[in-house]
Amino acid sequence: MKNISKLLLLFVIITFVTNCGPTKGKSSVGVIKKPELVIEEDLYIPVPKSERKNYFKETSLETKWVDSIYTQMTFEEKVGQLFMVAAYSNKDTVHFNAVEKLVTQNKVGGLIFFQGGPVRQAKLTNRFQAKSKVPLFIGIDAEWGLSMRLDSTYKYPWNTTLGAIKDLRLIEKVGRNMAQEAKRIGAHFNFVPVLDINTNPKNPIIGHRSFGENKVNVTEHAIAIMEGIQSEGVFCTGKHFPGHGDTALDSHYALPLVNFTKDRLEKVELYPYKRMFDEGLVSVMVAHLNIPSIEPRDNFPTSVSYNVVTNLLQEELGFDGLIFTDALNMKAASKFMKPGDIDLEAFMAGNDILLFAENVPLAYQKISEAYNNGLITEERLAKSVKKILAHKFKIGLNNYKPVDVKNIASDLNTTFKDALQYQLFEHATTVLKNKDNILPIKNLDQKIAYVKLGDDVNSSFVNTIKKYTEITEISEDNIDSLKVRLKDYNTVIVGFHKSDRAWKKHDFSETELVWLQEIAKNNVVILDAFTKPYSLSAISSFDDIEGVVMSYQNGDIAQEVSAQLLFGAFEPQGKLPVTINEEFKEGFGLRTDKLNRLGFTAPENVGMSPSILSKIDVYAKKAIDGKMAPGMQILVARRGKVIFQKSYGYHTYDKQTKVSNSDIYDVASITKMVATLPNVMQQYDKGKVTLDSKLGDMLPMFQGTNKQDIVFKDLLSHYAKLQAWIPFYKNTLDAEKCPSDKIYSLYNKEGFNYQVAENLYIRNDYQDSILKQIADSKLLDKKEYKYSDFTFIILKEYLEKATGKTLDKLSTENFYKTLGMNNTMFNPLRKFDYSVIPPTENDNYFRHTIIQGYVHDMTAAMQGGVAGHAGIFSNAMDIAKMMQLYLQKGNYGDKQYFSPSTFDTFNTCHFCSEGNRRGLGFDKPQLGKEGPTCGCVSMSSFGHTGFTGTIAWADPETEIVYVFLSNRTYPGNTEVNKLSKENIREDIQKIIQEAILDK
Repeated sequence: MKNISKLLLLFVIITFVTNCGPTKGKSSVGVIKKPELVIEEDLYIPVPKSERKNYFKETSLETKWVDSIYTQMTFEEKVGQLFMVAAYSNKDTVHFNAVEKLVTQNKVGGLIFFQGGPVRQAKLTNRFQAKSKVPLFIGIDAEWGLSMRLDSTYKYPWNTTLGAIKDLRLIEKVGRNMAQEAKRIGAHFNFVPVLDINTNPKNPIIGHRSFGENKVNVTEHAIAIMEGIQSEGVFCTGKHFPGHGDTALDSHYALPLVNFTKDRLEKVELYPYKRMFDEGLVSVMVAHLNIPSIEPRDNFPTSVSYNVVTNLLQEELGFDGLIFTDALNMKAASKFMKPGDIDLEAFMAGNDILLFAENVPLAYQKISEAYNNGLITEERLAKSVKKILAHKFKIGLNNYKPVDVKNIASDLNTTFKDALQYQLFEHATTVLKNKDNILPIKNLDQKIAYVKLGDDVNSSFVNTIKKYTEITEISEDNIDSLKVRLKDYNTVIVGFHKSDRAWKKHDFSETELVWLQEIAKNNVVILDAFTKPYSLSAISSFDDIEGVVMSYQNGDIAQEVSAQLLFGAFEPQGKLPVTINEEFKEGFGLRTDKLNRLGFTAPENVGMSPSILSKIDVYAKKAIDGKMAPGMQILVARRGKVIFQKSYGYHTYDKQTKVSNSDIYDVASITKMVATLPNVMQQYDKGKVTLDSKLGDMLPMFQGTNKQDIVFKDLLSHYAKLQAWIPFYKNTLDAEKCPSDKIYSLYNKEGFNYQVAENLYIRNDYQDSILKQIADSKLLDKKEYKYSDFTFIILKEYLEKATGKTLDKLSTENFYKTLGMNNTMFNPLRKFDYSVIPPTENDNYFRHTIIQGYVHDMTAAMQGGVAGHAGIFSNAMDIAKMMQLYLQKGNYGDKQYFSPSTFDTFNTCHFCSEGNRRGLGFDKPQLGKEGPTCGCVSMSSFGHTGFTGTIAWADPETEIVYVFLSNRTYPGNTEVNKLSKENIREDIQKIIQEAILDK
C-alpha cells in the first residue's frame, strides 16, 4: 500500500509539472522540450544547527562591538542599516552626489555596485566609506566575475559551463579567484551562487546562470564556489530563494508563477538551500515569485511574504544568516506595491537588507510610522540591525581600511586567471556524438574544410585548427554554391559561433538550420557549437552529423581549447549540465582518445613562470634594435603544451611587413634534423643500415675512395675526418663572378631543370659533379670532431637511392603530411606567396639578387633547393611538432614513426669521451665553455642550430621544446654574426630554464 501511495504521489507531481508549467509550443526553428523531472522520494535530512559549518564564528569581541555600536545609534541610523542602495561608477557627478547624500543624510548601511570600472569603483568606495559613520557593506552581483559589471576585469565561464565540469576543485578555485578580486576592490559580498535548478529550457532570465537542471549537480557546484569565496573572507549570497529555475517569465519585468506543490519544492527547489545552510552559507537573497503552495495570497511576491521569509526560510529551514530581498526596483516587486510600501512589507516579512530601494527617504518614513504604531517592535529592528552589524564585524569593518587604488588593474588581471580558464574549458568541453570515432581527427593527410555559422568571431578557433593541419575556410552566399565547393573535402568542420555576451540571442536561424542539414547530407561533418546547450535543441535530427562538440561559449580560450579537442591534444571530460533532447540528456558526455599532439595552454599549467618568460621580449628587442636580425619567431613548449609563441619585428629592416606566427623561414641546417635525419632513422629502424655500415656499401659511388670505410656512426657524429665544406658555387662563376652561361640558364629548359634562384637554373648533370668533388676530397689528417655539411649531402643521396624517392617527397610522405607540418617544405614558392617568406640575403657574390623563397645555402641552391643539409622552410610551430616527436621517442599523433630504441641510439653521444659532443645527427650540449646552448640544459637534450639565425632544441628531462627562427643573414651575410656573438639564442634559452617553477 505504501508503494502504491508513492506511485500515486509521483503521478500527481508529474501531472503538475506537465499541466501547470508554462506551455512549450513548436517554433519555426525546432522544439525545445522540457526535460522529464525525476523527483526522488528521499528528502535531504539537514544536520543539527549546532553542527553546521561556520566560516565566520561569533566571538565575544564581536558581541561587544555590535552592542557598543547599536547602543550609540539613533533610530534613523538603525533603520538606515537596512538599506543597500545602487551605485554606478560609470555615471556622472549628479549620481555620485545623490549616493553620497543617501550615505550622509539617510545613513544607509550598504551599497551594491553595478556598471563601471574597478579603479573608479574603488575610488568611489573610499569616498563613500569616508562619509559613513558606520562602515558600509559593499556588494556586487558578479556571477561570472567582476566583468559581469565592470570593465577591464576578468570573465569566468558562465555557471552552465561550470556545471559541465566534474572536478569540483576547479570550481572552488574559481570561487577563490572571485573572492580575491572582490576583496581587492573593497567588496564584502558577491551575490553568488545561483541555486536555481534550471528545469525549464525556456527560462528567460536564469538559463546559463544556473549550474544545470540536476539538483545534486547544482548543489555540489554551488558548495564548491561558496567554499572558495567564503574561505577567502568574502560573503556569499545564495539566490533566488525559494527557486527561480522553473519559470517562464523574467522577474525584472513581471511576477513569475511557480505552480508546484510544497512537496515538490521541498525535494527539488529547496534541496540546494538545505545543503548550503549545512555547509555554512552566510546569506540568502529572496526572489520575487508567485508560489501559491507556500503563499496563498494571489500574486503575492515571495520577497515580501512572511510565510516565505520567516515561516519557511527562518523557522522551517532554520536559516539565521543575513536575508536580502532581490532588487526592489524589479517590476515583479515594484508593480505589486509602490516604493516605501514595498520596503516596509519586505522588512515585516522578515528580510534584513532591502536591496536597491527606489526611494529610501520614503521607505524610512514608512518604517518609522510602522515602528511608532507598534507594527515593528524594537526587538524586530534590533534583530536585523545587530545581525547586520555582526556581519560587518565578521568581515573586518570594525577595523576598516580604505582600498589601495594602486595597481588594481594588474592585480585583478594576473596571468594565472588564463591558466585556470584553460583548465576549466578543458574539463567542460563536451563531446556529444562521435560516429565511427571521427573524433579526434587522426588522419591529417586528408582535405578538411571549415564552414562558419553564427554571427560572432571565430579567429581563435580557426587559427588554432590551422596549427594542426591544413584547413580551407569556405564561405558562400548560397547553399548550392557551398555544396559544390565542399564536394572535394573529406571532412567539414562546422563552427557555430554566437556572441559570448550573456544576454545576446544564441539560437540558430532557420537558414542556418537548413544549411547545416544540407551540408551534413553530403559531407562528413563535425559540428562544434560555441553557444548555450539549449541552442542545439532546434536541430531536428543529428543523424547525418558524425561528430558533435558542445563548447558552451565563444571566448578565445574556449575556441582554442575546443580546437585542441578536435585534434586530440587532451581527453574531454565534460558532461551536459542540461538536457538538449532525448539523445543528449543531462549528465551525458563521451570520452575520446588523447593523441599525443601538441596542445596549447598557459605557462603556469606546466610549471612555468609567465613573468620570467616575458623577459624573452627584452632579448628579442635587443636583437632587432641591434640589427642582429630584422625579425624572428620564438616558441616554447613544455609537457606537450605550447606556452609561448610570439613573432617579433619585420621581414626586413625597412619595416614594411610584420612577422607573423604563420610566416615561414629558411631554417638552414635545421633541415638536417627535420628532413634528412628522421628519414635516416626510419632506415635504421627497418634494419636497412646499422651503426657499423660502411659508406662504400651504402653508396657504391664511394667504393674505391678514401671514404669507403667510413662507418655510419662516425659519419653522423661528424667524426669521419670530412672537410667542413667546399664552396662549390665558386667554380661555376665566370670571370666577372657571375653565374657562367655554360652551367646556368636564365629559364627552365631541357637539361637545366634545377632552379637556383629566380630566373636561374643549373645544369642537371652538375649534381654528379658536387658528389664527385666530395668523393674526391681529401680527408683530414686527424680524427677529431669536425662539423661538415658533407654528411647530410651524402645521406640525401643515400636515401634517394635506397627509397627511389627524392628527399622532398620522402619527407612530406613519411612525416609532414601526417604530422600536420603543412607549412614545411623545400622550395616553398611552389605553394606559398613571397609575402609570407622573409628574405635571407641580398646576394651580391653568386646569384646577384634578393634571396626570398629560395634557399640561402649556395650548395643547396645548386641542388635545386632540395638538399640534405639545407633547404627546408618552415615556421616555429611546425618545427616544434618534429621536436615533440623526438621528445616522445618517435611517436606523435598516436603514430609510431620509429622505435624508442632508435631515438635513444641517435640521441646518444657516442664519442663524448673523445671530446666530441655530437649525437647521431643531433647536436648536443657543449662539453666545455663553447657550444650551441646556454650551458644550462641537460646532457640528454638535443637539437640543432642554423646559419640563418635559427635553433631548435628539446630537453627530455624538462620536457621543453625551444624554437627560434630568424633571417639574421639579411641583408648580407658578410657582416659579423652579431646574433651569435651576443648569445641571443642562448640567453633566451637561459630565460626559459629560469622560468621553470617545479625544478
